[in-house]
Amino acid sequence: MAGQMDMGAILGEQLLNAAKVMEEQVDQQIANLDNMDEDELEVIKRRRIEMMKKHQEKKADWKLQGHGEYQEIPEEKEFFPVTKNSENCVIHFYREETFRCKIVDKHLNILAKKHIETKFCKINAEKTPFLCERLKIRVIPSILLIKDQQTTGHIMGFTELGNTDEFTTEMLEWRIAHGEVINYSGDLNTPPDQAAKKQKTNFVGKKIKMGARGGKIKEGADSDDENDW
Repeated sequence: MAGQMDMGAILGEQLLNAAKVMEEQVDQQIANLDNMDEDELEVIKRRRIEMMKKHQEKKADWKLQGHGEYQEIPEEKEFFPVTKNSENCVIHFYREETFRCKIVDKHLNILAKKHIETKFCKINAEKTPFLCERLKIRVIPSILLIKDQQTTGHIMGFTELGNTDEFTTEMLEWRIAHGEVINYSGDLNTPPDQAAKKQKTNFVGKKIKMGARGGKIKEGADSDDENDW
């Protein structure tokens, strides 16, 4: 009990110190503004207005390119125009009969609406043999991350998503962010699922992983349910 109280006191002190630092930073920013003359404030105002205008223009252009929606690329020949017209692309290679592709669809549909700066698409792997060969698509589902027409990442199956069908949208967002194709403000060093669970332990201190149906499975066991090509 004493140990828990000590830990609580330490955390409380750390939070208080962090709050003081933030308060000092805000005070300094206010002081800086107070010391500016009207001309300097007017320059800052004009810059912000210009930035807002440019951002709105970008958003309008993104929407014209189909950003904000999760769309299908119907034909192989349309793949390259899509990646050329949008700086950032996330493209899911799928098969109709593969259940895990439906899971990917659900998450990418959410992320497409959240990250309007990026084009989210899917394309049928069985109808695009040339692309699959050229881009080395060997596992379905596969997600390609493309920036400025260059591949910056390749998510094959669910191995990097916790090897489970139950991964969260936040987990996929975190993995996509490593390809530098979305604006991400989270911690790239810590998977969000891991941060949320805090590595649950059982009563003897051993790590426990939960199976898809909530049952316990041994550490190191994984699911190999992806479809190899």
